[in-house]
Amino acid sequence: MHVRPRASSRFFRTVAFLAMSIALTATSVHAAERKKVQVKKQAASSTAKQRPVARSATVVSRKAVTRVKATTRASARSVKVATRMVAVPEKLSFGQVAGLHSLTDPLDLKSSVALVIDQETNEVLLSKNDHAVLPIASLTKLMTGLLVSQAHLPMDEPITITQDDVDTEKFSSSRLAVGTTLTRGEMMHLALMSSENRAAHALGRTFPGGLEAFVAQMNAKAKLLGMTDTRYVEPTGLSSHNQSSARDLATLVNIAHGDPLLRELTTSPSYEVAVGRRTLQYNNTNRLVKSPAWDIGLQKTGYISEAGRCLVMQAQISGRKLIMVFLDSAGKFSRLGDAERVRNWVEKLPSIGGAPTLHAIGTKP
Repeated sequence: MHVRPRASSRFFRTVAFLAMSIALTATSVHAAERKKVQVKKQAASSTAKQRPVARSATVVSRKAVTRVKATTRASARSVKVATRMVAVPEKLSFGQVAGLHSLTDPLDLKSSVALVIDQETNEVLLSKNDHAVLPIASLTKLMTGLLVSQAHLPMDEPITITQDDVDTEKFSSSRLAVGTTLTRGEMMHLALMSSENRAAHALGRTFPGGLEAFVAQMNAKAKLLGMTDTRYVEPTGLSSHNQSSARDLATLVNIAHGDPLLRELTTSPSYEVAVGRRTLQYNNTNRLVKSPAWDIGLQKTGYISEAGRCLVMQAQISGRKLIMVFLDSAGKFSRLGDAERVRNWVEKLPSIGGAPTLHAIGTKP
């Protein structure tokens, strides 16, 4: 009778204990879960705080790289611009090296060498360093043309430009490509009017006996004419070893002026040649031949850096037939300017038989 109540009491106590244990376990589980969630939130918050910094660092890094690249590109451009702006000093001419430009004159000529002679009386009207021996550039072609003309070679004979005619001295350009065929007369015209180097070389190469014999003839002719300051090594003038003096060149101009073919070709304003299907237009290197103020009977220009700008002419001024030589002129158009100065000066001189003319001008400063 008394056993059941005890059992029931123990039963209920056991049930209560189990319920309490389950409740405590559940609480612990919930607490642990909450702690895990908090830890995750803190970790997420920490990561979120760090990400902007990382992104900022990345942005800063990218900006820095961009700035570096931009600076590098700007520096490279600056270097290129600086490179382009650096002026390569022009090679001094022989006359400049010799100090010939230190000689001044009343006409303020830009040529360091000048000579003006009355062709009929041999009277020297003007002289400046006229005995100086200098490179003569394409003035050489006057002798080339004179020899070819006096040899009476057929002017209609075809001549072909070869690799031998290509300039390996100054590497100058030419519109006459290797393989181009023109007549000897056409080659002469281009050489004397437009200073075509390949044409001049081809004239010497195809001369009877070849180039070596032609150069020998050039020097023999100079000696025959009394040109004691003159020496030739090739027919174009590209070599600075082709040298002469104003006195010698005045002699050559006088002889060349006596050749009708040379008078015609050197004063021709322009000329066209047919090369294959093309027609090439060439112009005279001396623009004075087109000027109505000038009466030019023969002329030739020349230029290489060692020689400066050169010009020789036979012209009639104020009734006088004059031979003019200008060597080593400083400036692209200064040789033509010197010719104009001389013409203006001669036009003011007394007529022949009047007051004596000025034989020489030029004194050291």
